Amino acid sequence: MEKPRLLIAEDDENLGQILNEYLNLKGYTTTLCRDGEEGAAAFKPGKFDLCILDLMMPKKDGFQLATEIKEIDADIPIIFLTAKSMKEDVIKGFKIGADDYITKPFSMEVLLMRIQAVLHRTMKGASRQELPEELVIGKLKYQHANNSLELPSGPVRLTTKENELLKLFFENLNQTVTRTIALKKIWKDDSYFNARSMDVYIAKLRKYLREEESLKLLTVHGEGFKLVQMN
Repeated sequence: MEKPRLLIAEDDENLGQILNEYLNLKGYTTTLCRDGEEGAAAFKPGKFDLCILDLMMPKKDGFQLATEIKEIDADIPIIFLTAKSMKEDVIKGFKIGADDYITKPFSMEVLLMRIQAVLHRTMKGASRQELPEELVIGKLKYQHANNSLELPSGPVRLTTKENELLKLFFENLNQTVTRTIALKKIWKDDSYFNARSMDVYIAKLRKYLREEESLKLLTVHGEGFKLVQMN
């Protein structure tokens, strides 16, 4: 079986070498780049299965590099390494299309688990999560069978469309749901009229989810939507 191929872009020489050696020992084929420009030059679609990008790099930062990589291969999974824990940076990364992020310092075991989880989803196809009867995240409680959403401000009785959309996003938590898939699954048709209708429901869900700060419903440019659970 061919080893998964990883592109690593990390300007910290010591960390880059440790990552390279550790992931090689764990059975991955790695290409280590010292800055964003090297990473851009090394990336070729089909050559890599996953990219691990530091956010703060000289010449070209992780955001710029990820954007260029996604323009070449929109499906390539990306994990960001960041010394920052600013929500704005995390959200920006997810909007670009990142699959995960890890805040430094981190353990190699945690990184390995994140890599394995992302590759399992992307190489074998995303598997939907089975929702419990009552899903609890922070101060939010969701019961799909009852169209029920409990928020700090009080209970909400969801409409059928709101309920089906929210269920779809929770089943694919931290994964992009394309507009086409959402429209065909819930509206059975991806016409312009239905797309505008869905945008109205998305706006309503964002208003509800705003009460639980660990959840963000993001628009992934040119693709669809991603419900993200923040660390």
